[in-house]
Amino acid sequence: MYQNLRADAETIVRSAIAAVLPDEAVRRALKGRHFPGRVLLVAAGKAAWQMARAAVEALGPVDAGVVVTKYGHVQGQLPGVACYEAGHPVPDENSFRATQAALDLVAGAKETDTVLFLLSGGGSALLEKPLLPAAELQDITRQLLASGADIVEMNTIRKRLSAVKGGRFAQHCAPARVCSIVLSDIIGDPLDMIASGPAYPDSSTCADARRIADKYALPLSAEAAEHSSRTLPVMWVSTLSSALGVSCCRQARAASDRRRPYVSAMAWAWAQVERSGTTGPEAIISRGSPKMSLSTML
Repeated sequence: MYQNLRADAETIVRSAIAAVLPDEAVRRALKGRHFPGRVLLVAAGKAAWQMARAAVEALGPVDAGVVVTKYGHVQGQLPGVACYEAGHPVPDENSFRATQAALDLVAGAKETDTVLFLLSGGGSALLEKPLLPAAELQDITRQLLASGADIVEMNTIRKRLSAVKGGRFAQHCAPARVCSIVLSDIIGDPLDMIASGPAYPDSSTCADARRIADKYALPLSAEAAEHSSRTLPVMWVSTLSSALGVSCCRQARAASDRRRPYVSAMAWAWAQVERSGTTGPEAIISRGSPKMSLSTML
């Protein structure tokens, strides 16, 4: 009896873990999808290389792509994709160089093109184009890391000091369509805070940024304080449905009808950001019913 319970439990746990691995989740998200025009792939985060590999396997070779991930995380070449390794948790020159390569890639994108944007934890450091001198941004990042600030507080500050965070990357992609697959590493899955929301409208305010700077006594320069007081780009948002959640529990249930482990959920989100006349990019967030499978939701 005990051996059967143990075997069932191990099967469930292994199935749950396999179901939420970055590559498997990306394959499910892209299953049966086709993008007209050119497909430009940009992947940023600690899981960027795995996500990009899965996307290429699901879609076939992309027209061009850039991957930026943590040192030691590139596991080989991907057809048509330039892979970069860079600093984490503090951005470095390689972060800036890789981000510029991504911006150069999307700079000539047309309305008929699709930017497939794959985002995972660590993207705040890895995808970065500072609005401040690099050394100052790095110092502020180190201070935030040492201050005890939580990830939402940190990213509220970092968004305002970056040319690619808080929806700004999506603006660089216009007029192309941006389709994002986001792997959440933050409780509650706030899409504007995961990797500082490069392709999602900001929910924080300048007042929030000032409060956080005061709370942790951050010695911001006049230039940094000025950037922190600016409102981030406005993007009109249409939420198509209520909630997205592909939990380990739900995936594990397919492996065993009799038992369900108490394990943490990992959420995925699909965002389509497209230009809307003169009002700037429009973010259409597809978030499916918890009763639906990921492939159905997307």
